[in-house]
Amino acid sequence: MPKRGRKYNEAAAKVDRDKLYSRAEAVKLIKETAYTKFDPTVEVHFRLGVDPRHADQQVRDVVNLPHGLGKTVRVLVFAEGEDARLATEAGADIIADDEVLKKIQGGWTEFDVAIAVPSMMGKVGRLGRILGPRGLMPNPRAGTVAPGSDLPRLIDEAKAGRVEFRVDRTSNVHAPIGKASFTEEQLMDNLQTLIDAIKRARPAATKGTYVRRMVMANTMGPGIRLDTSEAMS
Repeated sequence: MPKRGRKYNEAAAKVDRDKLYSRAEAVKLIKETAYTKFDPTVEVHFRLGVDPRHADQQVRDVVNLPHGLGKTVRVLVFAEGEDARLATEAGADIIADDEVLKKIQGGWTEFDVAIAVPSMMGKVGRLGRILGPRGLMPNPRAGTVAPGSDLPRLIDEAKAGRVEFRVDRTSNVHAPIGKASFTEEQLMDNLQTLIDAIKRARPAATKGTYVRRMVMANTMGPGIRLDTSEAMS
């Protein structure tokens, strides 16, 4: 077991590891256990009863959180010509020209969201080994591949708090819901919006219990187990 610092141990002492907390209790506790000098991100982790090895049991979607994420989101857009102009006017932080494409091929990924127009996907596809593992690959199912006319809306949504989630190979979903400095009401609203999106994304082929475990945590803080029956009701 790694040695924990004093502040972590003090925060962990406030959490009963054997208790399943309601949403309201967990949100209150997540604020009480935030001890870092910076404003930590609050995340929710779902253990799902799906087998991601099967195509018909994939869980993937996007959700717009009502109170955003509380951070500056850097948006990169793969576009050229008129589409690039539209993206720039809409507030894109980076337009991926040939120079930027070469930087990404070299491993550069200093952005949070990547959006592409269909005509650029031939070039973007060659970046899959870099963008894919980092969750940055534009994908039509996630709504991050769209015609130029949709770029202003997508860029606005990304900067406002658009979260993409997907099940990983261990059947888990990880997603942020804001910052510890948010009010309890804001975190509750964002949490409920995420839970609703997870429920809607349930694959038809899933049998038995869909959400088996939920844990909430802030950056560097202890995990807080949620009562899944209460949370999913």
